[in-house]
Amino acid sequence: MFYHMFEMSHAAMSPMRVAAEVTKHFYLNPLNPVSHTAAGKQMAAMCEVFERTTRRYGKPEFGITSTLVDGVEVEVIEQIVWERSYCDLLHFERQLGSDQAEGPNILIVAPMSGHYATLLRGTVEKMMQHGNVYITDWKDARMVPSDKGNFDLDDYIDYIIDIIHHIGSNTHIMAVCQPSVPVLAAAAIMEARKDKILPASMTLMGGPVDTRKNPTVVNKLAEDKGIDWFKDNVVMTVPFPHPGFMRQVYPGFLQLSGFMSMNLDRHVLAHKEFFGHLIEGDGDSAEKHREFYDEYSAVMDLDAEYYLQTVQVVFIDHALPKGTFSHRGELIDCSKIKNIALMTVEGENDDISGLGQTEAAHTICSNLPKSKRVHYMQPEVGHYGVFNGSRFRSEIAPRIVDFMLKNAHKED
Repeated sequence: MFYHMFEMSHAAMSPMRVAAEVTKHFYLNPLNPVSHTAAGKQMAAMCEVFERTTRRYGKPEFGITSTLVDGVEVEVIEQIVWERSYCDLLHFERQLGSDQAEGPNILIVAPMSGHYATLLRGTVEKMMQHGNVYITDWKDARMVPSDKGNFDLDDYIDYIIDIIHHIGSNTHIMAVCQPSVPVLAAAAIMEARKDKILPASMTLMGGPVDTRKNPTVVNKLAEDKGIDWFKDNVVMTVPFPHPGFMRQVYPGFLQLSGFMSMNLDRHVLAHKEFFGHLIEGDGDSAEKHREFYDEYSAVMDLDAEYYLQTVQVVFIDHALPKGTFSHRGELIDCSKIKNIALMTVEGENDDISGLGQTEAAHTICSNLPKSKRVHYMQPEVGHYGVFNGSRFRSEIAPRIVDFMLKNAHKED
């Protein structure tokens, strides 16, 4: 019912958003004398802030058309190369010259945690300078027709294994945040099955491998509330006329509310500064705000089965580090991992995945040779800074690329 109320309130505000947009353009029109006054600028700014804070943001585009390889700009073509009901695999194909090396195959597994894969645009842009980049583009459960069935953590692991098989053995995986657990599980399953197409390495970045270590507010919430609270309070039914009508989901707007409430003061200040930039005519600062919140506010629904299973297995039961996590009845044993090199990356100020939670992967991969292990903690960055921003580009990414090159399959 709450989801239906959200949809109705959003629809009810549509006329007000349209009116605000029209009023904004009226007061921004240079032919209108009032647009040059303080009152006119304030009115235009108020209308834009209102419209932006009440709209629904659609799925953003990656919009990457070129990149630099060895200092030379090359064209990039984005295409879907593998598709399932809940995920597309995007390939950013670089149009390299005959004298330019392909580099390693890099699979970026984006988090299925509310935001679209485009949140990792900066990660993709940096890594494609060094290799052949693919990324999982998870679909909004609200837009997946109900007859496609549900999606759970077992399906997630199956998708990862299928994607690795599609790309081939010279694949280096980068799991950003939440996928660290299913990627690690997929690696253990493939090693246990003696799969002939093993990835060369996996890099786990700011992931909740063992949330018993330095638990954050997010981790404590899951343990304190228990799974029944999540079933009763955050799982809702997709309303008509969306393709996923009647599907049980964890709505994206709830996820966004949770993210923003964790740092509410910062978001309020950001919008207050945005209002000031609009009045002052500081176009560059205003545009940076728009770009960030266009991405940050674009959210997707998660299938309830997957969401609840993840909460239970990862945050309440701590099943992977305890050795009790199973995939389709098969117990997952990370000590089976002996050939896939492992790198873990953490941020000193990460308030989503605390220090030590990702590094714990080294403990449970007990039979992996020391020569195939690397851990790096980046000082002075939070969760987002682990995979994006200036320190990622200058300090983290070069270490990941070096790790991948050192652990490439010899036959490749």
